[in-house]
Amino acid sequence: MRLRSTLHLRLIAGAMALLLPWAGSAAADGLVYVLNSGDATIQVLDASTRQERSRIPVLREVHHLALTPDGSTLLVGDSGANEMLFINPATGELLKREALSNPYHLGFSPDGGTLTITSLRRGQVDVYRWDGSKLRLAKRLDLPGMPSHLAYGPDNKVVYVTLQGSGTVVAISLDTLEPLWTTEVGPEPAGIIWHKGRLLVAIMGSDHVAVLDPATHTVERRISVGRGAHAVFPAPDGKLLYVTSRVDSRITLLDPETLTITRSLSVPGGPDCVTFDAQGRLWVTLRWKGRIGIIDPATGAMETQRVGRSPHGILFATTPPAASAATN
Repeated sequence: MRLRSTLHLRLIAGAMALLLPWAGSAAADGLVYVLNSGDATIQVLDASTRQERSRIPVLREVHHLALTPDGSTLLVGDSGANEMLFINPATGELLKREALSNPYHLGFSPDGGTLTITSLRRGQVDVYRWDGSKLRLAKRLDLPGMPSHLAYGPDNKVVYVTLQGSGTVVAISLDTLEPLWTTEVGPEPAGIIWHKGRLLVAIMGSDHVAVLDPATHTVERRISVGRGAHAVFPAPDGKLLYVTSRVDSRITLLDPETLTITRSLSVPGGPDCVTFDAQGRLWVTLRWKGRIGIIDPATGAMETQRVGRSPHGILFATTPPAASAATN
C-alpha cells in the first residue's frame, strides 16, 4: 500500500507540473509594483504568491517609475497631480511625496548623477541633478511635440527623447543642457533605448522599430514587429530584445546582434511595459485588460493576474533577506 501511495503522489505531482508551467521552479522573493493609471493606485504584489500586499493611493495618474542608482528608493511619477512619490522598494513603504511638474517618463543617467523627466502634456523636458538624496532642477527645456520616452548614451553626455506629436527624436546635451539635433523617425515614437551604438525607437503610430544612427541622425532600417509598437526591453542576460506592440497584442523577440526576429508571442490585452524577475520571466502590463501577464520566455506560456484599471509601468524589486524576514 505504501508503494502505491508513493507512486500515486508522484503521478499527481507530475500532472500538476504539466498544468502549472512553473510549479517545479523556485519562486523568487520580491515585490512587484504595478502602476494602475486608470485607478490612481500603485499596487504592490508579493511576487511568490501574486497576492496583493498593499495599494498606495495617488492623487491622479501614475505612468512610469525609476529606481535610484543605489536601488534604495523607487521614484513614481504622478503626472496628473504634479508630484513624485518616493517608496522603499524592499517593503512598499511610502517615504515621501514631493511637488514636481508633470512627471511622465523618467530615468537616471548611467553615472547616476542626472535624472531626466519628460512631460507629455506640458511639452517640457526637465533635467535634474541627483546627489543621492535630493533633486535639483538644472534646466527646463520647452519642447512642443509631446515629449514621451527617453534614453541615455553610455558616455553620460547626451539624453535622447522621443516627441510623439512631431514624430521626431531630439538629442539634448547634458553638458550645455541644450538641444543638439532633431530628426524624424516615424509617427508617434514612444519607447527608445541605446543598443550597440544605435538608438532603437518603437514607432507606436505604425508597426515597426526604427534603427537610428546617432552619429548621422538617420534611420538606417525599420524592423516590422506589429501595429502599435510601443517599447523595447533588453533581457537581463543580454541574449534577447523584447518589443511590445499594443494594437496587435504581441511581443516580438529580436536577436540583439542582428536585430532579426527570432519569435513572436501572442499576448492578448495590449502588452505595454515589461519587467523581469530573477528567473528571467517577463511580467507585462496588459493595458486594455486590467491584468498583468507572467510569461515564460522559453515556452511562451502565460498566466495572468487581475490588477487595477489601465496598468502601465511595472517593476519587479528583489527583496533583500533582512527585509523579507521583517515583513513575513
